[in-house]
Amino acid sequence: MRRVVALLVSTLALAIAGVALAAPAGPETPVREAYAITTRQLAGSGGAAQPAPWQKPHRDRLMSRELAGLFARNELYQEEAGEMGHLGADPFLSGQDGEVKNLEVMVTEKPANGRAAVTASFRSFRQPVSVRFRVIEEGGAWRIDDIVNRVEGQDYAVRDLLSQPYECGSFMKKPCQR
Repeated sequence: MRRVVALLVSTLALAIAGVALAAPAGPETPVREAYAITTRQLAGSGGAAQPAPWQKPHRDRLMSRELAGLFARNELYQEEAGEMGHLGADPFLSGQDGEVKNLEVMVTEKPANGRAAVTASFRSFRQPVSVRFRVIEEGGAWRIDDIVNRVEGQDYAVRDLLSQPYECGSFMKKPCQR
């Protein structure tokens, strides 16, 4: 009888743990994952370059279809034109380079109608940095739909920058002259 009770208690404990592990991811989840990637990328040590959160294979998992498409278009322009695209900085660092120390990720606008806002705050080279994210529910998961950086007191939405037209590119139906 004791073995049966012990087995039942163990089974119940595993079931409870499984429910806790299967809890749905919150709106902050893709932002936390993106910063885990960024941190690994910054710590890279001489090996192969680590892809950024906005590059394959990460963007299709972390970003909305629309935002991932805008990043892909920007990348294609860079390949075809040999020029820098519309982003001149790492949107997760809010700068061209940086570090992520004392990262705090918090939901700043509670989920409503499949949308929420998340803010990542950290220190980069001893300076406070705050990056805001708009996230949406898409395909059964929370995904980053926009990144808003603040530079010199002005907000810059990455979606707005990436939505600008390009001088050339196969997607613009105008080949680039390299």
